[in-house]
Order: sequence, then C-alpha cells, then structure tokens
Amino acid sequence: MIYRLDNTTPQQRFPDPAQAEEEPNGLLAVGGDLHPQRLLNAYATGVFPWYSDDQPILWWSPDPRTVLYPEDIHVSRSLRKQMRRGGLQLRVDSDFEQVIRACAEPRRDEAGTWLVPEMQQAYLSLQRLGHAHSIELWQGETLVGGLYGVALGAAFFGESMFSRIPSASRMTMTYLCARMATVGGRLIDCQVFNPHLARMGAREIPRSRFLAELATALREPIDPNAWLVEPLDVEHLAERHG
Repeated sequence: MIYRLDNTTPQQRFPDPAQAEEEPNGLLAVGGDLHPQRLLNAYATGVFPWYSDDQPILWWSPDPRTVLYPEDIHVSRSLRKQMRRGGLQLRVDSDFEQVIRACAEPRRDEAGTWLVPEMQQAYLSLQRLGHAHSIELWQGETLVGGLYGVALGAAFFGESMFSRIPSASRMTMTYLCARMATVGGRLIDCQVFNPHLARMGAREIPRSRFLAELATALREPIDPNAWLVEPLDVEHLAERHG
C-alpha cells in the first residue's frame, strides 16, 4: 500500500517502512512537502525522497539497504598514490550550495536530474539548520569534487556526489569515513546498491537490520562542532591509510 501524505502537516509521521512496496522496491508514500521537519522525520524513520520533476514527491525505504561502515572503507593502492600527488585540499561546508548545484548537473548518460530546484532548496535549508553537510575537494580555488548528505545522531545519510577530476568522489568519501570514525559515527547510508561504492566497502544489509542500527545511531548524537574542521591537504589523508 502506498500512503498519501498531506502537505499541511510537516510533523506527520511516516508509516512503517516494512509497508513499502516490493515493486518498485521501497516505494512507501507519495505527496507531502519538503519542509525541514518532514525531511528530518523521514530520515529518522529510514525514509528518503527521490523523484523527477514530472512526478509528485515520492518517499522510499528499499530492502535491502546499502550502507558503508566507516571502519570498512577500502582505500586502494592506486587511490593512495593519487592522493599523494598533492595540490588538492579537503574542506567541509565551505560552499555547500556549489556542491549541491554540481551534484544536480545531469550526468553524461542522463537527460535530467532528480535534484530538482525544490530539492536543492530543501537541503540548503537543512544545511542552514546544521543538519546537512558537504565534503569538498578543491584544487586551488576550484571545486573539483564533493558530496553532501544529512547528519542525524551517529548516522550520515549520503545523498549525492560528483567528480570533475579522476577519483574525486572516492577522496571525499574516504575523508567522510575518516571524520565519522574520529567522532564516533556508526554508519553511512548509501541508500541503494552502487558498484562504485561497493568497491570502497559498502554492502547491502536487510532493511530490518538497517532500521535497528539506525535507531541505535540516533541515540548517540555527535557534537555539531565535529563538522567545524580546518581544511586538510589530501596527502595527509593518504598518510592515515598507509
């Protein structure tokens, strides 16, 4: 059964994700709005929005769920070699808006983007409230890669990433895992299977297990100041991984 949400009550609770459709996998609800409170309720329930500009707002909780545990990050020898070349710097939240605009650009094999303008504005609102963050890769003063997502408790919900130079997204994901491990983060939600992330250590787990681990992570808040970090030269990140 697909539930219909109203667009006047952002505090409205989401139905149990176990009620989501099997086909299409994980479709749970339709409608509502992208009010910050509704988005936070969704993520805390294990639900996320994903739709195109010709569709109503669609809410998903697929089974299985793809997650990356920070301690499982795989940094290949070739990636370490690339990071040691220097000239790149990692920053956090220095230009969230530019990151989300870059993530919204259509990929070469895609005609459009799911990051429609109202979605972009919704995540910008969450960032202003301290709930969304960007990990950015800079070459001088040029943004060459990045990712963004939502942070709740000891969980980080990865939303999108982009690369303008080889391995940029792998470098930003490696840094995200390093930050999460440092501050006690438990898991990174990658939502659905992606071969690129699987090569970095992401795995699929049953939705029931994901929801149980998410509930634990939400009870372990991370200090918001953990995201206020100084820029890091990429070669120093390589040193941490041998």
